[in-house]
Amino acid sequence: MRNQTVKAAVLVAGALLLAACGTNKEETGAGGGNQACDQSKGTLVIGVIAPQSGGLSALGLGIKNSAQLAADQANEKCAVKGYKLAVQTEDDQATAQVGAQAATRLSSNANVVGVVGTLNSSVAQSVQPILKGKNIVMVSPANTNPSLTRGAEYGTAPKRGFENYFRVCATDDLQGPFAAKYLVGKAGKKNIAIITDGKTYGKGLAAEFQKQAEKDGAKIAAQGTVGEKDTDFAGVIGTIKGSNPDAVYYGGEYPQAGPLSKQMKDAGLNIPVMGGDGIYDDKFIDLGGKEGDLATSVGAPTDTLPSAKAFVDAYNAKNYKDKFSAYGAFSYDATNAIIASLGKTLGDAGTWGDDKRADLIKNVGEYSAQGATGEIKFDQYGDSTNKLLTVYKVTAGKWAADETGTFGG
Repeated sequence: MRNQTVKAAVLVAGALLLAACGTNKEETGAGGGNQACDQSKGTLVIGVIAPQSGGLSALGLGIKNSAQLAADQANEKCAVKGYKLAVQTEDDQATAQVGAQAATRLSSNANVVGVVGTLNSSVAQSVQPILKGKNIVMVSPANTNPSLTRGAEYGTAPKRGFENYFRVCATDDLQGPFAAKYLVGKAGKKNIAIITDGKTYGKGLAAEFQKQAEKDGAKIAAQGTVGEKDTDFAGVIGTIKGSNPDAVYYGGEYPQAGPLSKQMKDAGLNIPVMGGDGIYDDKFIDLGGKEGDLATSVGAPTDTLPSAKAFVDAYNAKNYKDKFSAYGAFSYDATNAIIASLGKTLGDAGTWGDDKRADLIKNVGEYSAQGATGEIKFDQYGDSTNKLLTVYKVTAGKWAADETGTFGG
């Protein structure tokens, strides 16, 4: 996938790495040294909060690189008059406490105009109020828990809690039922065990799956919980095995789901494991995911979307070490929403300051454009209006798209 004809001169000239010892910060001056651009007013920063280390780093690195790509292209196009854009990436280690520290660092920088992130819904819960306190716009490429935009009573009494928060992906009250429709209706599984990692994302997604699965006639045969750092799943496998499930739905992420699938098979429970976007990564297969396992993910398959071709070509041309993974195209779209809205906020002669933050949030809310993942637009809660989802199946050792659509109730 990597194109060796990368514009090396642009990369070398543009890459400015300011590593800060003792922090998880990596600030990268965007490329795109278009000498014709007026950048005399200085540098504005787009923050990225996502895991850059640890088990979920494959997803977070794709988010970082894709945000960088969008900033590079914006600089080449002189998208924000008078300013250069830089990306400051903070490694949240997929941990709420570390994410909060990252948000605090970013919010102390007056030149941070917005934040792309987070990956994990549980981390977003800690980041949202900190960025809200400084009126900093936040656009997530990957948070899927519906309470982040519509509150705890999102199903019956939705209420927006953070006017500065948006996301470009579908939510779990659509993803869970979409998975249930497939597993019960199409795959014919009627005696399903549910296992979660107990985290905000995993519990919420599994609960939404369960409601629809039972509505469609499936029995939840057994339920179990694993720890975030567990590697031996003999206990939970023993708990569910006696109920003779014909499938397992897993609410969590691939570092646990991959080994769980393998250990189930080794224990004589050779049934499909299905999960959400948290397991949709090649690492799931590398860690033990087996043939026939299933995952839903947000959007349509990036590689096949005509609207994503330019993004995929540009990403590959950059010769990044890491794949764009499940959320790269979404991160690219999230970053472009901030950049375009910033350009609109400042116009041809505006000067950035805290007094511009409210206008920037308003402009992101009104943003509408064709992105790599399709139409990028937000509803009154800050949720994406793009509700597409895809079911992927492990086939011949790779994820293969099996069905793309929307949940219709």
